[in-house]
Amino acid sequence: MNCEIEFLPVGDGCKPGDGIVVRYGDQLAWELMVIDGGHLDCGKAIVSHVQNAFGHDAVISHAVVTHPDADHASGMREVLAGLPVNNLWIHMPWQSAAAARPYFANKSWTDEGLAQELRREYDIVGDLVDLAAKNKIGIHQPFAGTSIGPFRVLSPFQNLYPYFVSQFDRTPTPDQAALEQAGFWIGKPPGFLAAIFDKAAAKVQKWTTETWDNELLKDGGITSASNETSVVLYGDFGPGRRVLLTSDAGIWGLTMASCFANNSGLPLQDFMFVQIPHHGSRRNVGSTILNGILGSIRAKGTAPHSCAFVSAPKEDDTHPRKMVLNAFIRRGYRVSATQGKKIVFWGGFPARPGYGPLPELPFATQVEDYD
Repeated sequence: MNCEIEFLPVGDGCKPGDGIVVRYGDQLAWELMVIDGGHLDCGKAIVSHVQNAFGHDAVISHAVVTHPDADHASGMREVLAGLPVNNLWIHMPWQSAAAARPYFANKSWTDEGLAQELRREYDIVGDLVDLAAKNKIGIHQPFAGTSIGPFRVLSPFQNLYPYFVSQFDRTPTPDQAALEQAGFWIGKPPGFLAAIFDKAAAKVQKWTTETWDNELLKDGGITSASNETSVVLYGDFGPGRRVLLTSDAGIWGLTMASCFANNSGLPLQDFMFVQIPHHGSRRNVGSTILNGILGSIRAKGTAPHSCAFVSAPKEDDTHPRKMVLNAFIRRGYRVSATQGKKIVFWGGFPARPGYGPLPELPFATQVEDYD
């Protein structure tokens, strides 16, 4: 099976987001997926792009909202309204209210009251669900083990989702003690990464020199709980043709994805294409998790074997982090960024008119230092 993965430019200036169009099948019989809709204006651009590239009668088999942040979810309203869509895949936090309730600080919540509060706070998700129901679009929650077209969902785990919901930015105050007792306080990385958590830092103060043999990227970065519930997608399009789409997943999300893949017999470390998480933020990756998912650092001068794309705003001085790009390059990936332009990984489909050679980002000897 062929695949075509197209990253569209999302946001103006330094505003980030994701908008991805995937075509899969063969040259005469293919289907389309849209993964995230970016901001509202991006959603309109996705509709226009799909119609211009694939015809005004093009149908979206699957629309996936990876997590409820506005820079991924808002534009999907335009996609559902402007294109025929068969299935919407989206997490509905209010459906986890009963399981999440013990992990909120306010113990007076009822299941129903908390569910109503979660739906009110995540009104974009509620709007999408209502619009899908109105348009008779199938509505599904994408948890680990689910199949979406040619992809398997690796993360998040359905039984762990309530722990994350209680720590979302727009939900009521969490009960940190209860979450720490359960082992799912997001302020601390999971399992083997917990011991090195304190080594991570957050702010850039200066630049520093990095060489191929001296990777400065640290383990133990922390991103938001909603990012950690990002849908991680694994596609197998034949021998040597595997794809990993990560959205904004961080150490927790990528660890869940790695565990599910290993337990399900899905090979890692041999991808032809990978999405760099969260616009190239170093809070989402570290050397240890990248070694597990991508493989260890290759010898300097070894030819790259795969491609990695990152959605990054055109005028953002902090994304993508050069330190993160270097980490992917060391592990055998040719790296490219949107930065105001659409970029495509063809994956067996013939190139469409209007696309030139794909610019690659070089290995950087000067990277952002930790404070």
